Amino acid sequence: MATAAPIKGIHWPRTLRARLFIILLAGLAMAHAMSFAVLFSERYLAARSVMFNTLETDVATSIAILDRLPAAERAAWLHRLARGSYRFVLGPGLPGNPELEPADAEVASKIQAAIGAKYPIKVESIPGAARHLQAHLRLSDGEPLTIDVTPRGVMPVADWLPYVLVAQLFLLVLCSWFAMRQAIRPLANLARAADTLDPNSNTPRLSETGPTEVAYAATAFNAMRDRIAQYLEERVQILAAISHDLQTPITRMKLRAEMAEDSIDRDKLVQDLGEVERLVKEGVAYARSAHGNHEQASRIDLASFIESLAYDYQDTGKAVTIEELGDGAIVTRPHALRRILTNLIDNALKFAGSAEIEVQRQESAVFIRVLDRGPGIPNSQLQAVLQPFFRLEQSRNRDTGGTGLGLAIAQQLATAIGATLTLRNRVGGGLVAEIALRQ
Repeated sequence: MATAAPIKGIHWPRTLRARLFIILLAGLAMAHAMSFAVLFSERYLAARSVMFNTLETDVATSIAILDRLPAAERAAWLHRLARGSYRFVLGPGLPGNPELEPADAEVASKIQAAIGAKYPIKVESIPGAARHLQAHLRLSDGEPLTIDVTPRGVMPVADWLPYVLVAQLFLLVLCSWFAMRQAIRPLANLARAADTLDPNSNTPRLSETGPTEVAYAATAFNAMRDRIAQYLEERVQILAAISHDLQTPITRMKLRAEMAEDSIDRDKLVQDLGEVERLVKEGVAYARSAHGNHEQASRIDLASFIESLAYDYQDTGKAVTIEELGDGAIVTRPHALRRILTNLIDNALKFAGSAEIEVQRQESAVFIRVLDRGPGIPNSQLQAVLQPFFRLEQSRNRDTGGTGLGLAIAQQLATAIGATLTLRNRVGGGLVAEIALRQ
């Protein structure tokens, strides 16, 4: 089984739905991330501008207040003038490094611009794990004043923001999945209808509703199905007409041959004409088996049905036995089922001389098996023998090779009645032909 080919180091999933889902989701997620980044950047710049403007105004006002207060009252005002990112300390403060990082230098420049030239100021970076600045100046009376700055984030992230982002991501996944489902479901329905295409069954037609393109494809598919059904019906009619026309000359030839003088050539001619007649009948039977749905389904007692079939063979001296017989009734097309079982039993009698029938019920299915102890079929050809005109016996002897249509007719009729025909080799030798009827 082929695997998904890697594209530029990425192993794509096999399904079209998954590929389109990934592409759409990735595009929406990147667009959402870009929008969020742009909005966050714009808000950051706006908040940063507001913060620096506020810092300049508050620092200038606070220093002016402290400078005008008597020295004894300044300490009482310090906590009133403090803010979240800075506070005032009376005294020289802590020793620091005058070399500042670019971000700290920007804060220092804003403080210097707020204070102006009236108060000479020196800003230093205080060593430590967090950002910490101190601006040192002297008031008009010479008392040292320190502005202790601990810069914080310009725009703190709200606690609920991660939950909103997760909810948005979930919404993107949900919408992408729904979009892919709506886009791929008509294609999947069309593929399923094509895979189970059988113009002669009563399967529902493909719905012709939905978007214009989907409705058009469904209409075209249904029209194709109708044309195929018409062609198959014409084929059956042609074969039936040929069969009808051939019956008369074949009958006349058989009569003339039988009226001729006894000889080896006459016997061979009568035998050949009989084989031609049988081949014509089985060919038409195969063509008609594709139209097995013309028979109406009815409810039958399965045990009585199988017993009647086995007794008919036993009355003619054929070794047909019933090994296991389940009870209960089933709904099926009895004539088609009888023809299937007859072909399977005839095949077992031809190659093994005897046949066994067993019936088992398992949940919602009924299994009818025809078993024999013949030579079996090579595993590589178990499917091939269900094709028309395929014969394991390659000689032209009709007694051993047959026409190659018996199992093909059984397969066609099984499909027509909604059953499944499976062949497998039997343990210890022989063949098992199993019909699975879903109820």
